[in-house]
Amino acid sequence: MNRHLPLYVVVFISGASVLAIEILGTRILGPFYGVGLFLWSALITVTLAALSVGYAVGGRWADRGPRYSRLALILALAGIWLLGTPLLKAPLIDALEPMGLRPAVLVAATVLFFVPLTFLGMVSPYAIRLRAHRLDEVGRSAGDIYAISTVASVVAALLTGFVLIPSVGVSKLLLFLGVFLIAGALVAVGASRESRGATVLTLLVLLGAGVVAWRIPGPGPNPEKGVVAVRSSPYAEIRVLDHDGTRYLLIDGGFHSAIQADTGRNLYPYVNVLDLCKYFFDTPGKMLLVGLGGGSVVKSYNHTGWDLDVVEIDPVVEEMARKYFDLDLPAERIHTMDGRRYLATRDRTYDLVIVDAFGSSAIPFQLVTREAFALIKSRMSPDGILAMNVLCQGWHDVLVRSLGRTLGREFSRVAVLPMAEPPNQFGNVIILASNRPLEFPEDMLARPRDFVDEPYWHEVVLDRNHAWNNRFRPDTTGVPLITDDLNPVDPWSMRLNLQSRRIIRGEYAWSRAY
Repeated sequence: MNRHLPLYVVVFISGASVLAIEILGTRILGPFYGVGLFLWSALITVTLAALSVGYAVGGRWADRGPRYSRLALILALAGIWLLGTPLLKAPLIDALEPMGLRPAVLVAATVLFFVPLTFLGMVSPYAIRLRAHRLDEVGRSAGDIYAISTVASVVAALLTGFVLIPSVGVSKLLLFLGVFLIAGALVAVGASRESRGATVLTLLVLLGAGVVAWRIPGPGPNPEKGVVAVRSSPYAEIRVLDHDGTRYLLIDGGFHSAIQADTGRNLYPYVNVLDLCKYFFDTPGKMLLVGLGGGSVVKSYNHTGWDLDVVEIDPVVEEMARKYFDLDLPAERIHTMDGRRYLATRDRTYDLVIVDAFGSSAIPFQLVTREAFALIKSRMSPDGILAMNVLCQGWHDVLVRSLGRTLGREFSRVAVLPMAEPPNQFGNVIILASNRPLEFPEDMLARPRDFVDEPYWHEVVLDRNHAWNNRFRPDTTGVPLITDDLNPVDPWSMRLNLQSRRIIRGEYAWSRAY
């Protein structure tokens, strides 16, 4: 076993790197393209194509004379490419901007990852040729090599997603992989000497690589540039930025909250429009909010006496909201889990349910189906109201109309409150659904929110009046019903994601410097 230990170590490093690169790809490209169906499809396609090429080339190269020095070169080239990926990423994304989302994400994944994955694909057939000295041991050698490589991939998939990305960070982990592949190349060089010290050299090289990789600095806060915080969670890269007196919460590169940095005042109109839901009730009641963000909706309702529960799947979002956005809701009122799972496992009844979990990169498909709406209705009081914040391309986007049709199967009244002007502009709408009349005395529209300072009353009043006075019931003719079985939301969300990213890179071009 010791005689082949260096070779097995090399194979293990290679197999682990393949899955780690594929998972890291979602975090490297996610802030630019969103982590959705297109990105995953592109990464899987590139990975399989690169490995296929690597298997073919590696097998032929091995037949020409297997040498550990060549195996070392393969690993070193893969490692060097990964070390250079952070430098290549930004100019590549800029160059691909005019192509549109689908071609851009596929080309970006190919340029960044095809080469190192091809090199890693070459390792297994080359290692089999080095391991097998006789014809009668080829099968066993191939089985051992592929077993080690696959086990390494399993370990890497679990560690990368469950431990390393949340605790180490994406950039640091990518450099970490580059260093370890180069360490694997040194192990291969040591094995070529065929000395008894190869095992000792292997362990020393890996130990040294671990120390070097661990000390590689990753991206972090830079107050002078306005980068307040940077964290990688199990779900996304999360940043807090300060710019021109405004504090922003970014999740995978998309804006999710904006407040005035010195006062904490919300700057998003949709939060002002969601305040209208209070006026359907004579007194504050029980409310469920799905999706926390920076906590602006929480503050609005918590400060006016509502009995509030919040569901947020990402614990780092809650941490950022508390630390940087003045969230003060008791911890026991925030539940860290998927919104639909919470609804399925709790039996509390709510007067108001607000779903604010739709970001710029994706719409959680499990929250917008007829089955999901039926579950929500079962957790609502008879006069309860469901409100959803939806990003769309114009008031009559197919997403809005299809959500209207699907909600209409469970609720007798559906109304859309638009914010964008003119009606074909990209922006938010609030969709209301209930089995009670969606009416209240319209003189209440002029009332300010209870905790808004007087100089800003007019902004709140304008936002609410515009949305309410332009409310409409969506036309559901010819649009699909969204169900768990047939759900077309992913391609719609990718279309909206592309438009959102274009706006961010245009109106918020400064954010790319962070």
